[in-house]
Amino acid sequence: MHLAGSVEAERYVEGLPAMVDSSVIDLCAGPDGPRDRQLLLGAEVQVFEDTGGWSFVQAADGYVGYVWSDLLSEVVVPTHVVATVATHAYAAEDFKSDDVLALPFGARVTVLDERQRFFETNIGFIPKKHLRALDRPFTDPATVAQLHFGVPYLWGGNSTRGIDCSGLITAALTACGIACPGDSDMQMAQLGEDVTGEYRRGDLLFWNGHVGMMVDTDTLIHANAHHMATVYEPVKQAILRIEAQGDGPVIAHKRL
Repeated sequence: MHLAGSVEAERYVEGLPAMVDSSVIDLCAGPDGPRDRQLLLGAEVQVFEDTGGWSFVQAADGYVGYVWSDLLSEVVVPTHVVATVATHAYAAEDFKSDDVLALPFGARVTVLDERQRFFETNIGFIPKKHLRALDRPFTDPATVAQLHFGVPYLWGGNSTRGIDCSGLITAALTACGIACPGDSDMQMAQLGEDVTGEYRRGDLLFWNGHVGMMVDTDTLIHANAHHMATVYEPVKQAILRIEAQGDGPVIAHKRL
């Protein structure tokens, strides 16, 4: 019902809660349509329609789209999040046991029991050093962005398997408990305050269709198609290169 006024439909229904039950899934523009964004294990969604094997859902950031229905399950309240670039869930409390699922940074799980070196979770045994309690968010978005250094560029990507410019900002802010929309234009409109002058760590720079984050006064980290990866780039060089390739100048400098 709360989509009334923002999504055109003949009728509106109350959404049913569900949870992503796979490491990473695509949120598509339509059934069998192109990827708009991605959702990670443990992300909660509201399901408004389920037909032909596809569910029309709304994610926590308000993004709507279609996902494979088989990749959703009943909600199990998560307690911890993967806080390293990646990890594995194992079948037993032993790193030599079968790995049952590979997980990216930001995937959410429910801890059932604590062992000496592993947490027993709803999906298997995960090294304790790789998980962080959800009530202990990161405090520096730039640190999270830097965890993604070298991750390959993927249009619409939201994980350490592949990520785009706005996905990088979403990952960095979400890990710090800061609400963040999914697209760079919405991020520019909703995040931070406009500033001028010297850049600071954590500042966001926006171009038309692109965003990056400063890690110091001179260095930008951003996921971009020029390098096809998440890279560090001298900010002055990035500004000149992006404008020279036809994408225009910086249009906003925001401070969180």
